[in-house]
Formats: sequence, structure tokens, C-alpha cells
Amino acid sequence: MQVVVFTLGSEKFALETRIVHGIEKMMTITRVPTAPYYIKGLANLRGSIISVINLKSYLNMDNINEEDNIIIIELGEEKVGIMVDNVHEVVDISHDMIERVNDASSYIKGVINFQDSVVTLLEGEMLLEQ
Repeated sequence: MQVVVFTLGSEKFALETRIVHGIEKMMTITRVPTAPYYIKGLANLRGSIISVINLKSYLNMDNINEEDNIIIIELGEEKVGIMVDNVHEVVDISHDMIERVNDASSYIKGVINFQDSVVTLLEGEMLLEQ
């Protein structure tokens, strides 16, 4: 499987490329007053309106504004933007590289020991269901 590796603060995360529609530079985001705390707002992606999630808020991380990129994920007919600090690379991993985490939230698929660092593999489908 292929994954996109990105950072939020000093931590590395990954999403499977099968759900990644694209990677965009930060764009204009319009706030929605009644949206949940982790929804940054709405953005216009080539004529389509998408919700943009502040992943740091969603994961209860310190929210120092360094987000430079938005990873667009597509699940079924829905596209959602996820704000990230940096996108590093696309890498091939095998399923046996994924270590399951006890006590993990449903949106964490596991962790990967990769290039001398630990990368948290997120379950994109579960991110949107929370």
C-alpha cells in the first residue's frame, strides 16, 4: 500500500493514497459560525465547495498555526480538506509494517516505524465518521 506522510507540529502522520484526491497549498477558507470546533470552514476547490478540517484541533494537539498545505481526501462522493503543516513524501509500505495500537481511537489504524521515526497511520474513513 502507498501512504502520504505529513507532519502536524513535530509528529508524523500518514494517510493511504487510495483516499487522497490531491494536495493543495493553503487556500481562502470561509468560517461557518455553527460548525464544530475542528471545522476550520469552507473552501472553493476548483468550483466545488469543500469542508476543511483543522486536524490539530480534531486530534487535540497544540494549535500553533503553521499549516501550509491541505490534503484533499475523497470518500465516496464527499471531498474534505485536511489542514497539515508539511507533506513529506509518498512511500510504499507493507501491511506487516503496521503495528496495531491497543487503546487507539477508531481513526488510528496503527503506527509505522519508518526511517527512524514513528508515523501514525490514520484511518481516513473514520476521521469523517467521528
